[in-house]
Formats: sequence, structure tokens, C-alpha cells
Amino acid sequence: MLLLAFETSAKAASVALFDGNTLLGEQYQNTGLTHSQTLLVMAENLLSQCGKTPAQVEAVAVANGPGSFTGVRIGVAAAKGFAWGGELPIYGVSTLEAMSLGLGVWDGVVCPVMDARRSQVYNALFYVNQGGVTRQTEDRAISLEDLKIELKKLSKPIFLVGDGSNLCYNVLSESVPGLVMPPEHRLHQRAVGVGLAALNRIAVGDAGDGGSLTPNYLRLSQAERERMERQAASSQ
Repeated sequence: MLLLAFETSAKAASVALFDGNTLLGEQYQNTGLTHSQTLLVMAENLLSQCGKTPAQVEAVAVANGPGSFTGVRIGVAAAKGFAWGGELPIYGVSTLEAMSLGLGVWDGVVCPVMDARRSQVYNALFYVNQGGVTRQTEDRAISLEDLKIELKKLSKPIFLVGDGSNLCYNVLSESVPGLVMPPEHRLHQRAVGVGLAALNRIAVGDAGDGGSLTPNYLRLSQAERERMERQAASSQ
């Protein structure tokens, strides 16, 4: 199965192409250009460089959150648009799960963290053992103080990944000595992890229902919060 994966949940954008479990190629860009400018161009270039055409793609995967509201929305829209003409299956996967798979840790706890503002990070914990990944928590928005309490109980090395890694390491490393910072090329969200998460779903028979795919923001946007606050104030 030829699988095309998109990742747009943060500042960087990337696409990856798999033929079954084999990674054929990846394009990654962290230049600050908007994802709407770059994503589909990157996908077209990657397919061309791999000697493939859009018509040969058999499934699409996308990180559907948590992450940047605009970035996640662009990625989901691009995945649906690409898949629509060929009625292809679409696999929306957790940004955090994709990061845990893409990091390449062999034994330890992977702690994906994305800056969620308001003194919180988007986070989940995953135990990785000889290539197998076991989810330890659900995706959540959590304060650094609460995360510190959880991490201090762990005995395995804790590998940070995601655009909140520097923030967490700087704030928590004195209290949580087991924290490990990844090298720069492993730090950011990448489409390879999205593809690996989708392949796990395909392996257990998931059909990939694009009709039910929606962004998973974990919490309301600032505009929605402000609207609800205004409504609450006006009703008093």
C-alpha cells in the first residue's frame, strides 16, 4: 500500500511516503512559510522524486491534533482534499503518538510536549520497549507542575520530543534528573511518525474513515473562549 502522510501541527511542515512498511522518502520544511503555501507542493515534489503519481497513492494519513489550531486545520483539510477524488481511506492520528513513534527510542519513556500557552503543554506519555510502544496516558493539556509530579515517579529515562522540549527541560530538569533532550533533527514533529502510526492502524484492520475525521484540539481556541466569556458576562 502506498501511503502519503502529512504533519502540520506546529511551525514545521513535512510529508512522508511509505510503500508498505518501507519509507520511500520525506520532505521537511521549517522556514516559517505558511503550511497552505508549502504542503501540497511538498507532496507533489516528493511523489515525483519517488517516481510515483498522485493516482498511485492508496491511503492518506495526517496528524489531527493536538497542536496549532491553524496548522492542524490546514493539515486535515489537505489530507481530505487529496483523498477526496480517489475516495481514499484517511487515517487521523494523534500528533503526540506520532512523535513517540518517530523519535526512534529503543527503551524508555517518551514524553511528547507541545507548548499550549496558558502555562500548559499538550502531552501524553508512552513507554517504548524494543520498538513496541505502549500508551501510558491519554492526550491532555497539563500544567508543567502536574507533569513534573508524574515524571518524578518514573525510573526509566524520559525522552522529550516536540516544540515544548526546551521549555520543559529548562523548567523541570533540576527536579527530574532522568530527562533527556533529543538532538535537533529528532526534536520536531515529523510526517514519518504520522505514517508509522497509520501503518499500525492499517495492520489491525482499521478502514480509515475520512468522513469522521475532525481536528482534535483538546481545548477551545482563544476566539471561542473569548466568545463564551462575553456570552457569560452578558447573561449576568
